[in-house]
Amino acid sequence: MAKDAFTEEEQQRVREAIQEAELNTSGEIKVHIENHCKEDAFDRAAYVFEQLQMHKTEQRNGVLFYLAIKDRQFAILGDAGINQKVPKAFWDDISQMMLQLFKEGKFTEGLVKGVKEAGLQLQAHFPYQKGDINELSDDISFGKDKK
Repeated sequence: MAKDAFTEEEQQRVREAIQEAELNTSGEIKVHIENHCKEDAFDRAAYVFEQLQMHKTEQRNGVLFYLAIKDRQFAILGDAGINQKVPKAFWDDISQMMLQLFKEGKFTEGLVKGVKEAGLQLQAHFPYQKGDINELSDDISFGKDKK
């Protein structure tokens, strides 16, 4: 299972990065990990985004970090509210930084750095609002392995 690729401590580090990133933004960040991706990573991320109901955030400002660990594919997908406000290549720098760490087998570090950087970027466009609630769980979601 994909969950087996991350120790509880590593999962906690990612969870804490999400919580830290969301402190100063109303944006919502989610990490989804599975072993395999048999299609384009962005298409799969879009499907997972919908399955996790991330499109239902109030400001449409959810961000999904999708990783297929065994197939070595990943995508960062921002919701419509974000994509209306940010430049087209908004996620490219974060993706490149993460890709470098992933190539070194440092998946936890790549996710933590990517999530924190996304939080900084989101803060500029979606600052924290008084009374903001956490609309999405900060826990990593894991795909189910098909038998």
